[in-house]
Amino acid sequence: MAHTYMKFDFGTDEELAQQARHKLETWKQAFRLDKKLQYKLDRGEPLEGEAAELVTEEEHEERREAKQAQKKHPDKKHSAGKPKAKPQSGKHDEAKDDAEAISDGRNVTLLVRLYFSSHEKLSEQRWFDRIPTEEPFKSASPQVIRAGDPEFDASVKHFSELE
Repeated sequence: MAHTYMKFDFGTDEELAQQARHKLETWKQAFRLDKKLQYKLDRGEPLEGEAAELVTEEEHEERREAKQAQKKHPDKKHSAGKPKAKPQSGKHDEAKDDAEAISDGRNVTLLVRLYFSSHEKLSEQRWFDRIPTEEPFKSASPQVIRAGDPEFDASVKHFSELE
């Protein structure tokens, strides 16, 4: 059986990487791909200096703007028969959001290993076609690393070293 790797670089967007991880976990359970689809998240070295500050400030501002836009136009999904939840203090929510928004500037990479047997070539090809076209993976610049590629041995070693 040959295995192939797919590498997705999410930059410093931890939330998008977690969405991708969740989607992979859903597929893994739904299609019974326990040993055939494995993944690991790599949170690399933190960015240094001004680059890290710029990235975290930009992310922080984007989230704050999205939060304020949501406050101005809340969705009206509550039905008349259901009681609304009590509003919580705004200070606690903003503090929590600020803590999430300010990351340590680490690049997040998702390394996916597909491990299909030789008679499952069609299934393997379908997964290689499907995964990069789904929403959380589109913007992550997918890179496919097959056996025989110069980066393959380094990817195998890197995958085994990750938790």
